[in-house]
Amino acid sequence: MDRRWRNAAGRIVASSLAPLIAVVGALLVGAVLLLAFGADPVEGYRALFVSAFGSEQALASTAIKAVPLVLVGVGITIAFRANVINIGGEGQLVAGGLLATVMALALPDLPAPVLLPLVLLAGAVGGAIWGGIPGALKAYLGVNEILSTIMLNIVAVQVMNFLLRGPLLDTSQISGLSRVPQTERLSPNADLPILIEGTRLHAGIIVALLAAVVVWVLLWRTTAGFRLRAVGLSPDAAAYAGMPVKRTVMLALALAGALAGLGGAVLVFGSVSHRMVTDGTTTGFTGAAGFNGIVAALFGGLHPLWTVLSSFVFGGLLVGGIAVQRVVQVPSSLIVALNGLVVVFVVSSELLRRRMRARALVPALRDPRPPRAPPAGGGRRPGTDRGSG
Repeated sequence: MDRRWRNAAGRIVASSLAPLIAVVGALLVGAVLLLAFGADPVEGYRALFVSAFGSEQALASTAIKAVPLVLVGVGITIAFRANVINIGGEGQLVAGGLLATVMALALPDLPAPVLLPLVLLAGAVGGAIWGGIPGALKAYLGVNEILSTIMLNIVAVQVMNFLLRGPLLDTSQISGLSRVPQTERLSPNADLPILIEGTRLHAGIIVALLAAVVVWVLLWRTTAGFRLRAVGLSPDAAAYAGMPVKRTVMLALALAGALAGLGGAVLVFGSVSHRMVTDGTTTGFTGAAGFNGIVAALFGGLHPLWTVLSSFVFGGLLVGGIAVQRVVQVPSSLIVALNGLVVVFVVSSELLRRRMRARALVPALRDPRPPRAPPAGGGRRPGTDRGSG
């Protein structure tokens, strides 16, 4: 193999390992922080691993934490393939959860085989609407989708807080003093079935896995997926080929929102309380899954199937972080900092990965050697003339 191609292959392999190296680097920096607080990093990381992956119950908790990350992250892969950036996962989760909740409250007596698919569909529709708004603004008015999706996150959370303190508030809370912002207990017919007795693992994991497979098929086995990727690579070339660029951009954000909205419905109907509850913060019931899903997608190389594995790993870090705080007695802010380090390192590794791949492929495809001079005799080698011999 030519040396240029060997070097290119080496750089591509190194770039593929960049997210994993980033996580290891973040954990090493985290170990320094733990030492600075007088804690034993070995004991802390052992507690993290055991609580996240050390038992059936731990694996179930990690899988539950990973479900919304998978759904948001898989939607992110669609948006990024079309070269649009979706930072609106939080708002789309909330919009999906709200519409699914309204559906369950409006039709509580429907049988489970009908009501459960309806609430999941309502969640997807709510997220698609919330994602389609910035998609339309970008496609037809040129509004930056980063700004519009972030602003719609705030709008969605404030709408949720208003509804859960008013129209959707549990009637038993109206006469009480606590007034916890939550709905009444939603219809049991809409509960996600538990897959393993004795754990909290519910059918949301099946929904997430199916979504990842469907998105993989969409992106690489359908005409619509080809259009999405073509528009992402070169909108001008796609328009010259007759592709509807504006509709494709809007579709990408709507599909990303639909998957995030589906994640919001799973969060509500797979919860322990079986209610929609908010604590009144900027994240509400989502637990920042809308932002963590972006990290999971980047960690998975913006590939829907690899995003499943990366979401499980990142979900384990989130679950295990609580155990680290409890075992080594460090402030909760340090655990937030550890998660933030992982985010920063993974995002940085994605930028590095892209540069390494670009540097690997371009020199390999370009032949630096000067063209050879044609041989004497008009370009024919001796003995190749048809008249000879």
